[in-house]
Amino acid sequence: MSHWRELPAELHPDVRHLIVRLRRLKDRSELSKRRLAAKTGYSAKSWQRYLNGRSLPPREAVESMARVGGDNPHRLLVLHEIAAQRWSEGRALTTPAPAPAPATDDGPVPPEHAPTEHQPQGRHLRVAVTAAAVVTALSVTAALLLAVRLTEARAQLADERAGVAATAVATVSESMVPVIYTCELEQRDGRWYAGLSRTTDILLSNTQMGLEVAEAQCLLQRAGSEPGDIDGVFGPKTRRAVERMQKRGGLIVNGVIDPPTWQALREGASQ
Repeated sequence: MSHWRELPAELHPDVRHLIVRLRRLKDRSELSKRRLAAKTGYSAKSWQRYLNGRSLPPREAVESMARVGGDNPHRLLVLHEIAAQRWSEGRALTTPAPAPAPATDDGPVPPEHAPTEHQPQGRHLRVAVTAAAVVTALSVTAALLLAVRLTEARAQLADERAGVAATAVATVSESMVPVIYTCELEQRDGRWYAGLSRTTDILLSNTQMGLEVAEAQCLLQRAGSEPGDIDGVFGPKTRRAVERMQKRGGLIVNGVIDPPTWQALREGASQ
């Protein structure tokens, strides 16, 4: 059983509830952080921050954890939406209230300036300035989160390249990303495999990354539905290739690689 670090005391109960649910799913999966990273497309260091309450996981990470832990993703995403709102409120800039004026033997000290008819206009100006500061802070936060997400994606691709070196030959650009996987197709017991994953039931859809996506791209290419580069990234080309294959095979055309689509890819006739 995992021994988790105590969550920060300042976390809102809604955020704490989401993180506790994610920890339970992690324990249920019995995966190490490295294996969890390979399954979800988010690095082990990112999951350490998410599960210790130091960073709010993005929506896609929560959905991936639900898939790995066998939980209902819709229910977990509702919890994430509430937690994201609380997380944002907890980091909004606020203006501290002024300290009360000290009292004297003769009574409270009167204000330096008597109120005038211009005070309402001044309050409106302060409210506008405060609102502008909050909007600016949220915009900067969103830009930083996007930059962190891109950095994590690059780091994850580099980690996958190192982990697959023993089983698959990869051709890498000068900057080490993106990874291009080699399809080593073989047929065993009437099923096709590309040497990257043996899964038959993992759901794959837009924005997901990993060896399972690369395996599906190899099988789509073998089936005559070109997905583009075999890079392990489920992008628009891969989705269109899935839809073409589903339409040709009489499956539900949803652009998602589900168990029926895996079966069609694994058991497809030779091209």
